[in-house]
Amino acid sequence: MVVVRDGRVIAERYAEGIGVNTPLVGFSMTKSVVSALIGIMTRQGLTSPSLPAPIPEWRASSDPRREIEVGHLLRMTSGLALDETNSGFDPSSQMVFLRDDMASFAVQAPLMAPPGTRWHYSSDTTEILAKIIRDAVGGPEQTLAFAWRELFNPLGMRDVTLEFDAAGTLQGTAYMLASARDWARFGLLYLHDGEVGGKRILHEDWVDYSAAATLDTDYGAGFWTNRSEHRSAVTRVRLGIPRDAFFAAGDLGQRVVIIPSQHLVVVRLGDSTDPTGDVRGFARLVKEVIAATGA
Repeated sequence: MVVVRDGRVIAERYAEGIGVNTPLVGFSMTKSVVSALIGIMTRQGLTSPSLPAPIPEWRASSDPRREIEVGHLLRMTSGLALDETNSGFDPSSQMVFLRDDMASFAVQAPLMAPPGTRWHYSSDTTEILAKIIRDAVGGPEQTLAFAWRELFNPLGMRDVTLEFDAAGTLQGTAYMLASARDWARFGLLYLHDGEVGGKRILHEDWVDYSAAATLDTDYGAGFWTNRSEHRSAVTRVRLGIPRDAFFAAGDLGQRVVIIPSQHLVVVRLGDSTDPTGDVRGFARLVKEVIAATGA
């Protein structure tokens, strides 16, 4: 656990054998990092959420998937038949465990709904974004260089590991590792509206875009959000996580929560067997941090 207020670490605690430089897996918090890389590319004019997704397999004039925009992939409203159910037989399980070229598998999916009209959680759509990043910057080595040059180094993140599939595409769905302090540095980028040290990293509208709810859900663009009327967001607010909060979240309770109104970033990494990732325990942590800091 790491707590950062006003840009300073004010509390942290580690399990035995874990320290400030230990890389820890973020699972689906990796999706938030992929979203950040798309936000950097948007600032640089390399892409935009409103542009058609640059997937060659979808370019035929008769292919309805040509209507899928980058923003639909970010918000998981592509309409593709890629619903994630964790059954072991769903497209996400097939992609991660059975496919050497994960993105090539994902882009073959047919439409099941018009883009932008239906939301369902889907790791596969994030992997398509990873392909878009790879193709835009020139390949796997260039992807790694881009991430370090444009994101990790400016933020001071040092203990980071990115993983790639067998085809050389960033495994953007789950397997980035970083130290708890590095995950906090990532959260600070969003707390500071996409800037670090006076330098703009993300597109100027990217933080608000990322935290804005999609359709009637509590999911934004690569982040979960309390800025929603969805029952899950309402419950989190009732439990003590402020209304303006949004967060990266991964399996087993990995979380980086950004709370602009409190000038806080709270990181929780560990192993929770609770099906919700112990959202109540995490909410208690946030509530007690706010009370203790007088924020």
